[in-house]
Amino acid sequence: MNENALVSVVLPVFCFIGLGYLLVAGRVLKGAIGEALADFVFKVAIPFHLFRAIATLELPDINPWPFWLAYFGGAAVNIALAVIIIQRVFGRDARVGVIAGMCASYSNIVMAGMPMVTQAFGEPGLVTILLLIAVHVPVMMTVSAVMIEIAEVRDGTRGKVDLLSAMGRVIVNLAQNQFIIAIVAGALWRMTGWTIPALPLNVLERLGETSIPLALVALGMSLHQYGIKGNILPAIAIGSVKLLVMPVVVFVLARFVFDLPPLAVAVAVVAAACPTGANAYLIATRFQTGLALSANTITLTTALSLLTVGIWFSFLPPIEGV
Repeated sequence: MNENALVSVVLPVFCFIGLGYLLVAGRVLKGAIGEALADFVFKVAIPFHLFRAIATLELPDINPWPFWLAYFGGAAVNIALAVIIIQRVFGRDARVGVIAGMCASYSNIVMAGMPMVTQAFGEPGLVTILLLIAVHVPVMMTVSAVMIEIAEVRDGTRGKVDLLSAMGRVIVNLAQNQFIIAIVAGALWRMTGWTIPALPLNVLERLGETSIPLALVALGMSLHQYGIKGNILPAIAIGSVKLLVMPVVVFVLARFVFDLPPLAVAVAVVAAACPTGANAYLIATRFQTGLALSANTITLTTALSLLTVGIWFSFLPPIEGV
C-alpha cells in the first residue's frame, strides 16, 4: 500500500479517535454523552450495519476455517505468552493472568478494525472481516470463561472447575449480544432470497455510513475514562505483545502455513494489529482485579497502534482489484 493510501486509511481513523478524546478531555462534552453514544453505536448503528452487510453483500469466496485458525492461532500464542509474562515476570496471580491474556489477544476489530479494513479494501474487505466478527465474540467469550474457571480454582476462590455453568453463562450472554443477533438475522434473511425494499435499504446504508465515524468518536471518548492508572510497566509489556507479536504470528500462519489469499491475509493481520478491545476491561471489572492493567493496555495500545498498524499497511503488498 503506497504512502498516500496509508495516509487516507490510517490517519483519518485515529483523527476521529483523537477528536472523541479531546471532546471529553476539553470538557466540550461530558463523559456520559460518550457512554450514550457508545450505546447507540453498539446497540443500533453497528448491528444494523452488520445485518445489511450479511444480508445483501457478496460474501468472499474463501474457506473460513484456515482464516479463523490463522487468526485465533495468533490469539492463542498471545494468551499463553501474556500469562507467562504477568505471572512469572511480574508475580501476579492466576486471575490477573486471565486479564493479561485477554488484553494481549482481544482485538478491537469492530470499532477499530472494521473502519480501517473498509476504508482500505472496500466492501470485499468489509465482508471478509465480517467472517471474523461473526465468530470473534463467541470464541473469545468461551476462552475467557474457561480461563476464569481455572484461575478461580488456582487462586482458591472456587472449589472446582464447573465448565457446564460457565458455558451456560456464555450461551446466555451470546443470546443477548446485539452483534450476534444482527449476524444471525442477516444470515437468515439471506437464506430466504428476499431483497430488502429500496427505502429500508437506503436507511440501512445511511445508518451504516454513520456507524463507523461514530464508533471511532465513541472509542476516543471512552479512552478518557480508561486513562493511565499507574503501575504502567506490566501494561507496556502486555501491550507490546498485543501490537508486535500477534500480527507477526497471524501473518506467518495466514501467509505461509495456510496460504490464504492476499485479501484474507491482509484483513487477518490488520485485525490482529488492532488495539486491545474494551471487553478486556469488562472481564477485569468482573474479577475486580487487573483494572489498571486492562485500562492502561487499552489506552496505550490504542495510541501506539497508529504507528504499528501504519507499518503493517506499508508492509502488506497491493491487492489486485481492491
